[in-house]
Amino acid sequence: MGQDAAGDPPGPGAGTLGWYEGHAEAFWQRTRDHDVAQNIAALLAAIAAPPPLDILDLGCGPGRDLRAFADLGHRPVGLDGAAPFVAMAMAYSGCPVWRQDFLALDLPAGRFDGIFANASLFHVPRADLPRVLAELRAALRPGGVLFSSNPHGDDAEGWQDGRFGSFHRPETWDAHLVRAGFLPVASYFRPAGLPRESQPWYASVWRRPAGG
Repeated sequence: MGQDAAGDPPGPGAGTLGWYEGHAEAFWQRTRDHDVAQNIAALLAAIAAPPPLDILDLGCGPGRDLRAFADLGHRPVGLDGAAPFVAMAMAYSGCPVWRQDFLALDLPAGRFDGIFANASLFHVPRADLPRVLAELRAALRPGGVLFSSNPHGDDAEGWQDGRFGSFHRPETWDAHLVRAGFLPVASYFRPAGLPRESQPWYASVWRRPAGG
């Protein structure tokens, strides 16, 4: 299962994690007031299980959204590969946080009602994405829900400013999720209320089938 802040995350991803570890405080100051209430609401609205819900905040960073889920009365668990974020998120939210590399996940099967992957899964290389999505699907309970929000693009991937990113077309992202066995629930572009050329984020909601 998850590792605590004292353990080293397994597997690759050192370049991206190193960037976040070196910019942890600046990243927190830049993002702590970002309003992602629309995304939190989209995940929660799609989950049929009664609250309180068990939610995995995948790539929780310093813990902004982790705390929001806890304040709503749910039972969130954070996951991040950057050691400073793990410590910051535990202190800020009071929630358990597992230190794991996205490319070497060790998740308990059927543990969560929902997974919140806000601005995190685009760091997964295209070649690794089918395996990672399968692992996330297995970590959901039947009928559980995966939310993702990623910067979309023209299916290019590579390093930008010290971080690896994979910028899928929305239809490419959808195809990956369908192949991984998820059912589509909803999708939209962000920020809301702007023309499409000013909406760099593609958000989508997906369900693990109740039968498997």
